[in-house]
Amino acid sequence: MGIKSWLQQAARTLKLAVKPGREELWLSIKISLLGIGAVGLIGFVIKLIASVLVPSGA
Repeated sequence: MGIKSWLQQAARTLKLAVKPGREELWLSIKISLLGIGAVGLIGFVIKLIASVLVPSGA
């Protein structure tokens, strides 16, 4: 696939794309923030469990 073909496909995709409405954008932001929070919470729980199971002084 050449550069020209890729640019044509990219231009076609951009022509079909539409800006999200206010509600759709807000929903996407909320879902993203929930996902980031969930990943952070999972990481915190894993770190907490690891610190309990493996003391840092050993």
